[in-house]
Amino acid sequence: MRKWWSGISSSWYYSLCLLWVLIIAYQWIQYADSIWYTETTMLVLGTMLAVAITDIILPVSAWYRLLVKLVAVIAVVYYSMHVYGIFTWEGSSGLADNLEEFIGALRSYIWFIVAAWVLLEVSARIGTSRRAIIMFVGTNIVALAILDSFTATPLWQEVAWVVFAGMGWLVSNHFRYFQERFPKGWRHLRRYPLKIMFNVAVIFSIILLAGVNMPEVQPTLKDPYTAWKNWRGESVITVNGSNPLDGQGASSGYSREDSNLGGGFNFDYTPVMTISTTSRSYWRGETRLAYSGTGWIDRSSNSWRDLDAVQAGENLSMEEQPTDAETRTVKQQVKMLSDQSTTYPVLFGAYTIARIDSINGGNDTDQLDWRSNSGEIHWSRTRQNRNYPESYSLVSKVPVVPVKELESKTYNQLYEGRSLEPYLQMPTDFPQRVKDLAKDVTASADTPYRKIELLQSYLKNNYTYTNNPDLSRKKSSDFVDSFLFEVKEGYCDYYSTALVMMARSLDIPARWVKGYAPGQASGYVTSDYFPNGATEYTVTNADAHSWAEIYFAGYGWIPVEATPGFDMPLLTETVQTPAQEEQTPQAQEPEQTPEEDAADTPVQANDATVPAAVVWTASLLVAAWFGFLAFRYRRQLKAAYIKMRYGEPQTPQQQILAEAKRWLSWMKRHGMDREPHETLRESVSRWSEMKPEMAPLLDSLLQLFERAKYSPDIVGEAEYEQMKQYVHDLRKIWRNHTAK
Repeated sequence: MRKWWSGISSSWYYSLCLLWVLIIAYQWIQYADSIWYTETTMLVLGTMLAVAITDIILPVSAWYRLLVKLVAVIAVVYYSMHVYGIFTWEGSSGLADNLEEFIGALRSYIWFIVAAWVLLEVSARIGTSRRAIIMFVGTNIVALAILDSFTATPLWQEVAWVVFAGMGWLVSNHFRYFQERFPKGWRHLRRYPLKIMFNVAVIFSIILLAGVNMPEVQPTLKDPYTAWKNWRGESVITVNGSNPLDGQGASSGYSREDSNLGGGFNFDYTPVMTISTTSRSYWRGETRLAYSGTGWIDRSSNSWRDLDAVQAGENLSMEEQPTDAETRTVKQQVKMLSDQSTTYPVLFGAYTIARIDSINGGNDTDQLDWRSNSGEIHWSRTRQNRNYPESYSLVSKVPVVPVKELESKTYNQLYEGRSLEPYLQMPTDFPQRVKDLAKDVTASADTPYRKIELLQSYLKNNYTYTNNPDLSRKKSSDFVDSFLFEVKEGYCDYYSTALVMMARSLDIPARWVKGYAPGQASGYVTSDYFPNGATEYTVTNADAHSWAEIYFAGYGWIPVEATPGFDMPLLTETVQTPAQEEQTPQAQEPEQTPEEDAADTPVQANDATVPAAVVWTASLLVAAWFGFLAFRYRRQLKAAYIKMRYGEPQTPQQQILAEAKRWLSWMKRHGMDREPHETLRESVSRWSEMKPEMAPLLDSLLQLFERAKYSPDIVGEAEYEQMKQYVHDLRKIWRNHTAK
């Protein structure tokens, strides 16, 4: 056993090299998992594990290890092929027939197995120098980064793991170098393995915590793939940040497809448009009424009979016009930054658009159609086959919500005698527990507005925002039901859909809306269209968003934000009047705080990739490390504190007396306390009789104490250092005798 352990200890560096290579290789296996057959993935991973484990636990000659590895790989291959039904040993058939069938079945996978084996062995042996390790790890990082940019697969988690493995490999190489260069020092270092591992863990934890807590900053340069596509004159096809079509590989952006919500996405900060406006707002696009259980279906008619012509400068009529609410006029000028003609079917504007002033600087509105029931201006590409407008100017009427008044309005006062079926639609099999939850959450409210407030607060405070929710917890086939009771995390689609359907379950009319969050303020402009000035916002694909609109008869459709971290610029009676705003147009600018900008696209680092348990473990390690440093250097810290408090450092005489107090406290903790009637000399004499081996040191400590306490002679730094050494030797003698 001792010989076996000695062999493992002597090959520790190669074992660690295998571990780091396995971590890097696993990232590539994960990437290829969606390309390979499942059995291929299992064969490759099983082969690498069998080879690595054999090399680690069998420190025998290379030829014996090769034989054992061959047997282990064959066993893994047979097991994998048996599990997936590719080959099964038939007892009724002869050995030759079974072997022939096995080799025939293996023929399709043999090169994967051999390549995995060879790559593992070769890669693990390149770690002889830091340069080779850096080249190997750097090549993998660059390759994964290129694939991340030019494919639909997000690979930044894999890049992070490769960086982690590379750091671990370099640390291992440093220790290997130290072992070869300073063998005596290495033998001494081996006595403290826990200290080494703890310090390494602390370094990794600090790096991890620094990365997790780094502020989210939008990239200055375009993604290479986006730049390349734009250079070729092509638009980048993205999916709605609130509706990724390709699951974890999707990017944020506006999409037409809402029938199958869920999955995850990556934030794409490619600029889409700039919007100059007199008031910060959400930029409304389309609405959806019909919920299918998996998403939203556009059942509104697209026939020309249901669409009205649009004339530049003329007011647009609404089916449900607010009659009891004040409105504010908001002017906007939109400039597109990329070719989105194949994506956008509508013009974007604050709340509901009331008037179109210009299209591409003119008044040609032939391709515009107005849908009055949903408040949408549609862009028709089919009539003259023209692209989406590069710029347009419009005016919106934003209602000022009388909160106090609405809170008192009962259901009958708002909805009695009105036909609201389209806004109360629910699937026939809509889960009962969602309805029950909505009733429980709003049980304390008596009016529709208060019920919506409670639903909004419940969703914001009880569910976690993340752009990549863990769908492994999903069991229910209904999107809202699985979010509320199983997944319990998600992004805007989850929250907005849940709010709409919970409101409908309470017979409160609601609809789902998608568009863009405000974006980031990027400047202040004045022009003929904005004589009093306007704030310019840059809107990116990452600002794609969805929210709910609740109908209150007489007051119109009121937007409600249920997604944590997002700030709905809702106007209430407490805001300044339009006349005041015109007098002081600059007053709005300071209200746009960096926190509000950051809230538009909440990105939580912990969701991304680092589990909460890992972050907490790293935090505890770093806290323990700081605690250890504080304890180890407690004397220096106390001296620094005294210097700060009294304006001067302690004298050597004061330091000796302080050290004597610590020494006497240590003696007391170890059963040698001073009696009340004893002098220190009498106590030292008694202790010397109890512990003769400590007598010389006790006598030396007593002399230094008496000299510092009573002698007129000046004591210096040398005496203080001498006393510390005596205390150290005293404790060492105590430990040695206690151990015996």
